Amino acid sequence: MHPSLKTVTLALSGASGMAYGLRLLECLLAADLQVYLLVSQAAHIVAKQELGVTLPARAGDLERQLSESLGARDGQLRVFGREDWNAPVASGSNPADAMVVCPCSMGTLAAIAHGLSDNLIERAADVMLKERRMLIVVPREAPFSALHLENMLALAKMNAVILPANPGFYHRPQTVEDIVDFIVARILDQLGVGHTLMARWGEER
Repeated sequence: MHPSLKTVTLALSGASGMAYGLRLLECLLAADLQVYLLVSQAAHIVAKQELGVTLPARAGDLERQLSESLGARDGQLRVFGREDWNAPVASGSNPADAMVVCPCSMGTLAAIAHGLSDNLIERAADVMLKERRMLIVVPREAPFSALHLENMLALAKMNAVILPANPGFYHRPQTVEDIVDFIVARILDQLGVGHTLMARWGEER
C-alpha cells in the first residue's frame, strides 16, 4: 500500500456494474483503510435490479448495514447523504487521499468533467481534482459516444485515471466473481493497495 494512503472516498453512481463497487468496498475495508461512501439515488435502483440488494435510503442505516455485513471496525466506514455539505469530502481542507467512482455513469462523468458539483459525489470529485489528489473513474457503458470520449479525455488531461470496466480473460475466469475481481484488482493496483484477487501476468496461476 502507498504509505500516504489512509482514506479513500468511494462513490457508487447509477451505472451498471454495482458488483464492482461493492466488492471494492469490501477490499478497501479489509485493507484497513478509512472509507467515505457516497451513493447516488440511481445506485440504489441498480443495486436492487442487478444484485437483489436493498440499500437503505438513510445514510446512517446504510452505514450500519454495510459495517456489520462487511466486518468494518467502529468508525471505519462513514456514509454521507447526497447533499451532506458538512462531510469532510466536500472541502479541500479535509480531502480523502484518493477517490474512486465505481461504477461511474456517463452523467456523473460528464458532471465531474465540467465541474458542476451539484451533489456530494460531484463536489467530492471536484475537490480531488483541484487538490491534485488521485481520482479514479470506472465507466461502464458501450458503445462510447464522441461526447463520452471527450469527457473522459478532459478528465484524463486533469490527471484522473480512466479505468473502464472492461475485464480481460487471460486469467481464465470461471465465475462472475472472477470477472469482477479482475477489475477490482486493477483499481487496487492504481491505489497501491496489495491484494491476492488474481495472479499477475507471468506468475503461476
